[in-house]
Amino acid sequence: MTAISAARRSTRLRNLVLTGLATAGAAAGAVAMVPSSASAAEMPQSAHTVHAVSHRAHTAPQAASGNLDGWIRQSLAIMKAKGIPGSYDGLKRNIMRESGGNPNAQNNWDVNARNGIPSKGLLQVIDPTFNAYHVAGTAHSVTDPVANITAAANYAAHRYGSIDNVNSAY
Repeated sequence: MTAISAARRSTRLRNLVLTGLATAGAAAGAVAMVPSSASAAEMPQSAHTVHAVSHRAHTAPQAASGNLDGWIRQSLAIMKAKGIPGSYDGLKRNIMRESGGNPNAQNNWDVNARNGIPSKGLLQVIDPTFNAYHVAGTAHSVTDPVANITAAANYAAHRYGSIDNVNSAY
């Protein structure tokens, strides 16, 4: 991927903020000027500063395999049961771009981080978006791998038709 110019990045971020506020409704409006979902990843992943955060205790079990393949497959099973579209390849492609497969990744450089709500997890979801698109049956923790994947896929389904249609920061 090529670097996005500062002017183009600024214009795109402004558009995402406005779209995000309209999409997320009153909850997003309460958090001044917050872009929608994981739109935090405006620059190519190689330019991100990713920091590990402490992983919270979870009440819902993680995938038995405890690895990216297992988390994706567990999320796909939940997505299928809930009617959320998406494929293994679409999820993995977006995960690798957003977090490099690190479930504890946190973006501490963008506008969301400056506003106190950094994007987190495999698909770099901010807390308000996670709360709005959380899928019942998954842990209620944005850094839980399966919950993060499933909530992000649910958001992408509502916004873009499927996570498979997302080919850049969303």
